[in-house]
Amino acid sequence: MAFLGAAYHSEPAMSPQKVALVVGASRGLGLEFVSQLLSRPGCRVVAACRNPTNATQLQQLRSQHPDKLSVVMLDSTNEESIQAAAVEVSRQHQHLDLLLNVAGVLHIPDVMSPETALARVTAENLMRVFQTNAFGPILVSKAFTPLLVKAAEANAATSERPAVIANLSARVGSIGDNRLGGWYSYRASKTALNQLTKTMSLEFARRKQPVSCILLHPGTCDTGLSAPFQKNVQPAKLFTRERAVQQLLQIIDRTTCKENGKFFAWDGQEVPW
Repeated sequence: MAFLGAAYHSEPAMSPQKVALVVGASRGLGLEFVSQLLSRPGCRVVAACRNPTNATQLQQLRSQHPDKLSVVMLDSTNEESIQAAAVEVSRQHQHLDLLLNVAGVLHIPDVMSPETALARVTAENLMRVFQTNAFGPILVSKAFTPLLVKAAEANAATSERPAVIANLSARVGSIGDNRLGGWYSYRASKTALNQLTKTMSLEFARRKQPVSCILLHPGTCDTGLSAPFQKNVQPAKLFTRERAVQQLLQIIDRTTCKENGKFFAWDGQEVPW
């Protein structure tokens, strides 16, 4: 595909603009995706988050890139909010080339933390984690599918350069790779996200629509999500946000329809289901 990668830079200057939507854009990897995509020539970015007014760093980026960045309110745990955001983005853009679902939850201070034992599992926390990590990305993908499909008409998307839905998963969601247990809600929510994304990918393929759905494991990154759990992580395996996003964008850049429905780690290797 080369989403504004090297292959895209060699194309004529009159090539249509690429449009990327980042959901969960107010902090962490989401904010870094926005920043790096804005640095790419010919790319317009829509940044979606739950509370744009309080997203100080995101608003600073918008002031720096008023012609390239727009910010919309989107709460991925609320289907009405998702639909309203889809309507707003449709007013701004005729198509989408990239949808990045980055929003996720692992812990909330003084509210919930990953369950280290079965006795700590609760229905309330299961629902909270599943709503954000599994239900949200698939409902967002559903709402924005019409714009992604239009990339074929508006921006010449093909099986070699498809529109891409990239959902942020995690290696702990792999059933085959689960050797430690624990983290019930988080693991299961990512496993559910993997299945939902795989199922969605088969529908796009069956309809012969040039949209490729991939899952990405970013590795352990120095973000608020992983901060309480970094103690035992080797320094070489704790990635900065900048490095993590660079690695993931390299995978997105080379995605074609051959990669549709696959689960990749940060180094490009496939993760077992």
